[in-house]
Amino acid sequence: MNWTDDRLDNLNSRMDERFDHVDERFDRVDERFRQVDQRFEQVNQRFDQVDQRFEQVDQRFDRVEADVRGLRGETDRGFSQLRGEMNERFDRLDARFDAMQRTLFLAAAGVIAALIGTQL
Repeated sequence: MNWTDDRLDNLNSRMDERFDHVDERFDRVDERFRQVDQRFEQVNQRFDQVDQRFEQVDQRFDRVEADVRGLRGETDRGFSQLRGEMNERFDRLDARFDAMQRTLFLAAAGVIAALIGTQL
C-alpha cells in the first residue's frame, strides 16, 4: 500500500464517521418531529374541547336570551298593569278635584249671594 491509499482509507473512515454522526442527528431530528406531531395532536384535541365548550356557551347564551325575552314580557305586562292602575288613580284624583272645584264654586257663589243680599 502506498501513501495515497492510506490517505484515502483515512478519508473514507472519517467520512463514514461523519455520515454516522449526520445519521444520528437526523435520527434526533426525526424524533423531534414525532414529538412535534404528538404535540400538534394534543393541540388538535384541545381545539376540539374548545369547540365543544363554545357549543355549550352558545347553548347557555340561547337560554339566557330566552330568559331575557321572558323577563321582558313580564316587565312589559307589569308596566302595563302599573300604567293602568296609575291611570285609574289619576282618574279618581281628577274626579275628586272636580268635586272640590264644584264645592268651592258653590261656596263662593253662596258667599257672593250672601254679600249681595246683605247689601240690598
